[in-house]
Amino acid sequence: MISSAAVATVSRATRAQATMVAPFTGLRSFSGFPATQKPNNDISSFPSNGGRVQCMKVWPPIGNKKFETLSYLPPLSPESLAEEVDYLLRMGWIPCLEFELEHGFVYRENNRSPGYYDRRYWTMWKLPMFGCTDLCKC
Repeated sequence: MISSAAVATVSRATRAQATMVAPFTGLRSFSGFPATQKPNNDISSFPSNGGRVQCMKVWPPIGNKKFETLSYLPPLSPESLAEEVDYLLRMGWIPCLEFELEHGFVYRENNRSPGYYDRRYWTMWKLPMFGCTDLCKC
């Protein structure tokens, strides 16, 4: 026979267990997952864009003061330069300013102390000309 005290304890425990988090039951089986396959070391199966690339030239920027847009081209006449800029605008690209009078970079020549620069301003290298759609404004 079960006493009334034991019944009360069991009923209180079941109410408390209903609000508790379920206990940890162990790791689940991996039977639903596919078995691991032998790794494929065939290099021909790796993704590649080598079929589309004909040649590529890397331009080192260190010690070389030519950058992007039109600076890699030979010297252009004003008419040729206008045609290049017109092409950029027709393609929907945003032209950027690139210029160099003598020294296009901030440099130190007369003094080596921190915070002192001979030119005392930073160039406007690659400053975008947003909204520019007129060749004459470029």
